[in-house]
Amino acid sequence: MKLQIFQIDAFASQPFTGNPAAVVPLDAWLPDDVMQAIAMENNLAETAFFVPGENGYDLRWFTPTIEMDLCGHATLASGFLLFEILGTDQNILRFQTRSGELTVEKSDGRYALDFPSRPGVSSEAPAGLLEALGGKLPKEVLKSRDYMMVYESEADIRAIKPNFEALAKIETHAVIVTAKGDDADFVSRFFAPEVGVPEDPVTGSAHCTLIPYWAEKLGKNELFAKQVSWRGGELFCELAGDRVRIGGDAVLYMKGEIYVTSGKSAGA
Repeated sequence: MKLQIFQIDAFASQPFTGNPAAVVPLDAWLPDDVMQAIAMENNLAETAFFVPGENGYDLRWFTPTIEMDLCGHATLASGFLLFEILGTDQNILRFQTRSGELTVEKSDGRYALDFPSRPGVSSEAPAGLLEALGGKLPKEVLKSRDYMMVYESEADIRAIKPNFEALAKIETHAVIVTAKGDDADFVSRFFAPEVGVPEDPVTGSAHCTLIPYWAEKLGKNELFAKQVSWRGGELFCELAGDRVRIGGDAVLYMKGEIYVTSGKSAGA
C-alpha cells in the first residue's frame, strides 16, 4: 500500500522554524497499530491522519509512542495541506476529533485554529517536578491536562534545562513553563517526555491553557505569544468565551510516499 505523506513546519513563516508535523491523508482508517508505527518511524512530535467524514474530516494525532487527545500544530498543518496543496472550496475546515469539533480558517494569509479553552486551576507540583526543571521556584503552579509553571521573566524560561530522564518518571503528561515576554505578551516552553516528546518546539494545545491565564492577568483578550524553544514559533491568540483562537503560518518542507505492506503491523 502506497500513501502520500507531507511534512509541514507549523507556526512558521520559513522552513526549519516552528514545529514540524507529518500529515498523511487517507481514504479510510488504517489499523491503529499501523498508524502508531508510522508515527514512530517518522519520529516527529506528531503525525496527523485524516479521512473525509460526514462533517468535514475526521482527524487523529499520534506521537512516536501514543495517540493524543489534542494537537494544535498538526491540526494547523492538516488545514494548510488542504487549503494550499490538496485543494478545497471551503473557507473553514471542520475536523472531528477526540476533543470535539475543531476548525481551521484561512484569513489574511494566516491560519486560525478554533480550540476549546482549558483554564488551569491552582495546584501543587508533584514530587520531583521542580527538581526536574532545575529547582527554581515558580510564582504559581496550575493544572489542566498539563501542569503549568509560571515564572518571573522570559530569561527564567530560556534558562530552564530540564532533566528529561527524571521528568519522564513523574506522572505529569506534560509541563508548560511560562512568563511575561520581553517583546511578546507571554512566552512559553513545553516538555512532554512521558509521551515521547522531550521538548515540543511550538505547542498549540498548550495555548488552550496559556491563553485564558494570560488574558486574565493582562486584562486583554487578544495576545501575541512566542514559544522560545530552539526552533521558536509565533502565535496570534484570542480568548473567545470558552474557546480560544490560535493563529499562525505554515510552510511545506517535504512531500513523498510511504509504503506499508498490507496486513503487516508494527513489530511484525
